[in-house]
Amino acid sequence: MSEPAAASPAHYRLDDLRIDVARQRVVRDDGQVLEVAGLSFRLLHYLLRQGTRVVGFDELIAQVWAPALVGEDTVTQRVRLLRQALGDDGRRARYLRSVRGCGYQLCSPPHPDDALRVPGVRGRRLVAGAVLALLPVIAAIGWWSWPRPAAPSLSPLLQRADYYAGIGQRENNARALALYRQRLHEAPDDVQAALGLARAHAARLCLYGGEPADADRAQALAEHVLARQPRLAAAHAARAYAYDCRGEVATALAGYERAVALDPDDDAARASAAYLYARQGRLADALAANLAVHRPEDARFLALQIAADLDLLGYADAAEGRYRRSFQLYPDNVFSNLAWPSFLHRHGRDVEAQAALDEALSRGTDHAGLQLLAAELALQRGDLDGARHAAQRARALKPHASLPATVAWIVGAEPRPAAPALRARSAALRTGLAAGGDPLDGLDAALLASLAGDRAAALEALDAAVTAGHRDADYLRVSPLFADLRGEPGFAAVLARIDAGIGQERARVRAAGRLPADAVAVTAAR
Repeated sequence: MSEPAAASPAHYRLDDLRIDVARQRVVRDDGQVLEVAGLSFRLLHYLLRQGTRVVGFDELIAQVWAPALVGEDTVTQRVRLLRQALGDDGRRARYLRSVRGCGYQLCSPPHPDDALRVPGVRGRRLVAGAVLALLPVIAAIGWWSWPRPAAPSLSPLLQRADYYAGIGQRENNARALALYRQRLHEAPDDVQAALGLARAHAARLCLYGGEPADADRAQALAEHVLARQPRLAAAHAARAYAYDCRGEVATALAGYERAVALDPDDDAARASAAYLYARQGRLADALAANLAVHRPEDARFLALQIAADLDLLGYADAAEGRYRRSFQLYPDNVFSNLAWPSFLHRHGRDVEAQAALDEALSRGTDHAGLQLLAAELALQRGDLDGARHAAQRARALKPHASLPATVAWIVGAEPRPAAPALRARSAALRTGLAAGGDPLDGLDAALLASLAGDRAAALEALDAAVTAGHRDADYLRVSPLFADLRGEPGFAAVLARIDAGIGQERARVRAAGRLPADAVAVTAAR
């Protein structure tokens, strides 16, 4: 049975839930905003349009997932995630029940309510964002948020391209690239298609092992749009993402700030700027920007960004719940899968970290960051073969990135270059860092200098990383990659500089009264 042709209401009420379709927002009557987005929201929306009719697996696959090919297990898992997001219990269902052998059915009739306007919630349950320096192994991760799904009036090609881009997986990003190109062939002046293609190119480099030319192509597309519309915020943000993926932090941040200045409602650019504030060590500014996001659904990794801010500021207990929840709710999201085991590793809980990493890898997610974490955990427990295998896999996934090569040389997965070549590579990273690059490059430079036998240069590189904004002392304290440097007298001084910087940022946050309630409770308990 196909979806009814009648126009869908803009707002629904289901029991005590209020659903705003355009904003993809679900709010309880008590004002609590529920984290329902992406495929979960598409599934909920389709079920709302069917009333209380029982909807079978084949219909759901055809109407919610098509043209992607999935099986019943995928539908079952997505229903489980939707129930978790709604706070529903499959055994005592309130919103969505299983009909054995048939499919799924809403428990009560949904009512269109176009007079309803879901109230804006600012700074309340904004537990969302980007994994931020959890693991200093993912340079230029490019925390960018895809736009909301295209409106029905837009080109079907563009709608499908935005849909695939929003899923956030390698194969679907490739589909989005092809569809954006097809749309531009059909309509060369389509600005949304050009910017979508720019973001997809940048994402391929940042997230899916693409080549540096992808960032060049992304920048060119964005600048082509800016030549015609110089005040278009989305174009400034798209160009900033290209810089972001190259590791040009200062230039990228300026672009995101320009986008927010032109469009104060551009939450995706604001969240991306927040991510880079934290990269620069401006943790108070990062947390303030994340909490200023108007629509959390527009900032794809907001929960993780806020968790990372709190963690670096010293509120690990408040961060832990956010990481754990994201890991449970988003099994198909690579960054949720990376954030939770990375958090556990940074806090010395390596047995738990390995168990979480194993679960993440069992979900079919593969990313260089996961493999680099696997290499570190294996090295920590003395499993050199395991560390080498994981490092080789990380190299294959990110062949153009520097850090996977460095780790491969450390664990002996590949022959180590001669000392002069290692020093030259380290110096090149230091030069980029001094020009406004990524502080994580300073850590890479330190490891390369240490491999070359130059401990003094390694400590200088670490110090430069701290000057540029690196604030993850916990990682430096536990990572086996820095074991040789931890015995050096200058290493303690590096950690002391980080701790002092974090103390200053924590004081700024407290003075501004910006701490979320759970972090305030932790402070009071202490």
